[in-house]
Amino acid sequence: MEYKQIQELIKAINKSNISELSIEEGDFKITIKQAQSVSETQFVAVQGPAMPAMHMAQPMAQQALPAAQPAAPAAAAQAAPAANDKLLTIKSPMIGTFYRSPGPDKPSFVNVGDEVKQGQVICIIEAMKLFNEIESEISGKIVKVLIDDASPVEYDQPLFLVEPA
Repeated sequence: MEYKQIQELIKAINKSNISELSIEEGDFKITIKQAQSVSETQFVAVQGPAMPAMHMAQPMAQQALPAAQPAAPAAAAQAAPAANDKLLTIKSPMIGTFYRSPGPDKPSFVNVGDEVKQGQVICIIEAMKLFNEIESEISGKIVKVLIDDASPVEYDQPLFLVEPA
């Protein structure tokens, strides 16, 4: 199963009332569980030799975050619509640590004012020691970066404001 397919499954489950989904295809098995309270979701994937295993558990990630962190996504979400109705938001597809560049001595993937195309890598989110390249779902011009480099992010948290092309 492709990474993008897993992301789509996660989005679909978060929008539904499904509490648990398990899929098995050959040596690939994935179970996605959604807690009944506060929309907590746990992701566990096990893959055969073709791709390394991916494990993500939200409760463990939440323990590492400061208590004030959950208020930050709400503040960013309120600021985004107020800025301009024509701007689109690129959101985090997962929980992890946000990085603007591929390494400490490397330039940022995108900066304010840069034009991005659909499918272009715009940042990296580290989750459980796996560095996931996040691609833009839209084409346009980066108007604002909403997250500081090396900051923790939540699922569906706004990362960038983009003026569509």
